[in-house]
Amino acid sequence: MSIRGSGRGASDMASTMKRLTRVMPPYVMVAAAVGLLIILAAIFAPWIAPQDPTSTMSFNLMDSELPPMWVEGGDPRYLLGTDNQGRDLLSAILYGTRISVMIGAGAVLLAATVGVSLGLVAGYFGGWAETVAMRVADVFLSLPAILLALLVAGIARALIPDADSVFWAPIILIAAIGINEWVQYARTTRASTMVEASRDYVRAVRIMGLPRWRILFRHILPNIVGPILVISTINLAAAVLTEATLSFLGVGMPPDYPSLGTLIRIGNEFAFSGIWWITLFPAVTLVALVLAVNITGDWLRDRFNPKLEGKS
Repeated sequence: MSIRGSGRGASDMASTMKRLTRVMPPYVMVAAAVGLLIILAAIFAPWIAPQDPTSTMSFNLMDSELPPMWVEGGDPRYLLGTDNQGRDLLSAILYGTRISVMIGAGAVLLAATVGVSLGLVAGYFGGWAETVAMRVADVFLSLPAILLALLVAGIARALIPDADSVFWAPIILIAAIGINEWVQYARTTRASTMVEASRDYVRAVRIMGLPRWRILFRHILPNIVGPILVISTINLAAAVLTEATLSFLGVGMPPDYPSLGTLIRIGNEFAFSGIWWITLFPAVTLVALVLAVNITGDWLRDRFNPKLEGKS
């Protein structure tokens, strides 16, 4: 009799697809559509934005602080109005969302790579490797996410003279956000790996003499990828929100490459002067994106949880 981990992995994948292809509740469909629409608009921002807000040649200070098109004093050229520099706000939001999603996705990728690797090692080998990894995770878990991100960003800016440049700012933000999120991946991966490592198909491939790295990445990892994808979905929303918070606090992207948090911070300075649109529209976009991703992630979590099967 031949026991193959890949066969079980294919069976689990088929079961996963069966759960995911069920009819979504209407509110989840709306949330997924809104989130996908915002992300696609951000990806294709250079092609659909009326102007390039990162180029000083594309806007004019004489057009600054114009209200939305439908408000008295608005200009038909600017659907959502302009900011204090005369940039088209719709274009700035599209480009800002693009930067926020890029940084959030980079932070999730970094956190998943570190956390999944440590979780696999801790769950499969146990012993001192598990003890060290989990104690380090406990230390990071005890620190507030924003304070840890501010600490990392502050240290990086002190060590890198050109930290505020367009090249270094996204890298620093990705590291500052990802350094806190890896803990969830490590703990979840460790628990799932311990369960999978005790199954018969893993024992069989051990007897066959396969290398440990192949057992981990060829047989165990494909069977625990479901929970990892769910965490990634939820953490994407958290990473975008954290990036917006850091940018709002002034340690994010430079003003000439605005993210959603930067736009909200800039608009907040003019909100009490009646120039409400600079803050409102980026804030609505941020809330809609985070809420849509969170709702979709919660539904995926329920789909991947066998204890909730048939209850939703």
